[in-house]
Amino acid sequence: MSDEALIEQARRLFAGRVDFLLSAPSLQFLPDAQAPEIAFAGRSNVGKSSLLNALTGRKSLARASVTPGRTQELNFFEVGTPTQLRLVDMPGYGFAKAPLKVVQQWQQVVRDYLRGRVVLKRALVLIDSRHGVKDVDREMMKMLDEAAVGYRLVLTKADKIKASELEAVLLATQAEARKHSAAFPVVHVTSSEKGMGIEELRAAVLEDSLS
Repeated sequence: MSDEALIEQARRLFAGRVDFLLSAPSLQFLPDAQAPEIAFAGRSNVGKSSLLNALTGRKSLARASVTPGRTQELNFFEVGTPTQLRLVDMPGYGFAKAPLKVVQQWQQVVRDYLRGRVVLKRALVLIDSRHGVKDVDREMMKMLDEAAVGYRLVLTKADKIKASELEAVLLATQAEARKHSAAFPVVHVTSSEKGMGIEELRAAVLEDSLS
């Protein structure tokens, strides 16, 4: 399928049904493994909710929060009629206004989900363009490497920095990707606010779900 055809197919899919399914605070609450899943990971306040909203063309599918660390569960969204794929919003990492024990519990849920979910096709690791790859991002990437889950690195908020700075961050992020066994070499550059890179990433999500 050509890039243009895939972009159009993804646009049509995401223009249709996209519904919140459930929140899973632990593995026992996971939905039946009946559809391919694409998981979204990123530091708190990286723009995960905004990206999910932009990809699905909704304004409030995923609730953005000014309080980092608000997403404490695995949130599942179904796409298509019948369901063709699920998007999974994972808890933000790196900072959370919660007791250490609670944060560790979230981390364990995420780790167990990544290692044991047979329908998980791909993960997207979101990186804030203004800050680049941080050590907490590398920890997440290492977790994905060890779980043998392929992932794409996605730069968010690309409209918030100068073009020259963005180019430098992109090159550094591509270099980081090459160090990781499960990372895709291609880095996506996006802006939820401006729509930059959204249709290409949407097509990549569809393609990954079909793999």
